[in-house]
Amino acid sequence: MTKPIVAIVGRPNTGKSTLLNRIVKRPVAITEDLPGTTRDRNTADVNWRGVDFTLIDTGGFEIEPSSTVARGVKTQIENAISKADIIVFVVDAITGVTPADFEIADVLRRSNKPVLVAANKADNSKREVEALEFYELGLGDPLAVSAHHSRGVAELLDKVIELLPAQQPAKPESESIKVAIVGRPNVGKSMLLNTLTGEERSIVDEAPGTTRDAIDTSFDFKGQNMVLIDTAGIRRRGKVKAGVEQYSVVRTFRAIDRADIALLVLDATELVTTQDTHIAGYIQEAAKGIIIIANKWDLVENRDIADWNKAIKSAFRFASYAPILYTSAKTGQGVERIMPQVGQVYQERLKRLPTAAVNDVIQRAVAVHNRPTVKGKQLKIFYTTQAEANPPTFVFFTNDAKLVHFSYRRFLENQLREAFGFAGTPLRMKFKTRAKA
Repeated sequence: MTKPIVAIVGRPNTGKSTLLNRIVKRPVAITEDLPGTTRDRNTADVNWRGVDFTLIDTGGFEIEPSSTVARGVKTQIENAISKADIIVFVVDAITGVTPADFEIADVLRRSNKPVLVAANKADNSKREVEALEFYELGLGDPLAVSAHHSRGVAELLDKVIELLPAQQPAKPESESIKVAIVGRPNVGKSMLLNTLTGEERSIVDEAPGTTRDAIDTSFDFKGQNMVLIDTAGIRRRGKVKAGVEQYSVVRTFRAIDRADIALLVLDATELVTTQDTHIAGYIQEAAKGIIIIANKWDLVENRDIADWNKAIKSAFRFASYAPILYTSAKTGQGVERIMPQVGQVYQERLKRLPTAAVNDVIQRAVAVHNRPTVKGKQLKIFYTTQAEANPPTFVFFTNDAKLVHFSYRRFLENQLREAFGFAGTPLRMKFKTRAKA
C-alpha cells in the first residue's frame, strides 16, 4: 500500500468509532454507548488538506482480555499497531487518566511509533483544561477533542499530516472487484475471509454475532484488486434485537448494495433454511452476482455432489444460475476455487452483446413458443437490445408491455442464458411499449 496508515486505539468506550465517523464524514463504524461495540478493524481512506492516508479504527484495548472475543480484539489491535505509521491514542477527558491508560501507553511506547494523545469528550472549555492531566502518560502534548461536536478534530488532523512519512507515488491500480461475504450467523463467514486472505483479519468465535460491522479487506488475487467485505450474520427479522445488532444487519444489506458479487455462505451441516433463501432473494433484487458456498463440508458424511447440487438448486430455483462451491474454511478444503469463480462471474457481469446477436436469439425463441395473449391481443416483440452491463440489462420493445407474463419473462431469460451464459449473475429485463407511429 502506498498510503500511510493511522491507527486509532484506546480503552473501550472512549469514542474511537465516533472519531472515525467524524473524520470521514459518514457512518463507517457502528457507534453505541456500550463498551465493546467495535471488535474488528474498520478502515477508511481519508484526504486532509490534500494528503491521503488510511485510517484504522480498532476495538477497545484490554491488556489482559478475559474472553475469546476480547483476545481476538487485542490481536486485531496489535496487528493495526504493527502496520501503522502513526497512532492516535484516544482517551476519555470525562473519566480522566486511568490505570488502563498507563498500561496502553507503555505498549504504545514500545511500538516506537509516533503517538498523538487525543483527549476525547472535551466538549467545553472546562474539560479542555482538564485534558492536560494526560501529560502524565508521557506521550507528549494531549490534544483536547470532541468527536461528537467536532471540536479540535481539525487540529488533530493537522498534527497527523505533520507526522506522516513522505508518500511514494501511487502505481495505477486496476478497478477493484467488491465481494460481500454474507449469510446467517455462525456459518463461517469470518473464518472464510481469514482463510482467503491468509491473515487473521476478522475475529472468529463459536458464539453467533461476533462480527458486527461490515469489514473491508483489500486483497490482491493474481494482479486483480479485490475488496472482501465480511459482514454480520443476518437473522430472521423477528429475531433481530434493537441497537447494535440492528445496525449490523443494516450494514450487511448496505454491503450487498455496494458489492459486485455476494458469496452466500451456507452451513453444510444443516438443510437450506428459509432465511438463506431470503438473503439470496435480496441479492437477486439488488442485481448482484452470487456464488453459493456450502461451508463446513469437512463435517458432512454424505458428499454426493450431484445430490447436493440438486437439493441446493431446488431450494434456490429463482437463482439457479448461481455456481455452487463446497468448502471448509477451517481446513482450507475447496477455498482455492472461490476467487477464480469470483473472477469468472465478474467477467460475465461485464459481458456486452451485439444487438444483432440478441435479436437473433429472441426472435427465434418467439417463433417457436406461444406468445401471451390477453383478450385477443397477442404480445409482439419488435426488437431487443442490451442497454447496460454490470448487471447485464436488456430492453425489449413490445406492442404492449402489460402482456408479458412472469412465466414468459422467465422463458426469455432462459433463452438468453442458454445462448450467452451469464453464470452467477442476474439479468435485468425491461419491457417497454413502443409508441404507435
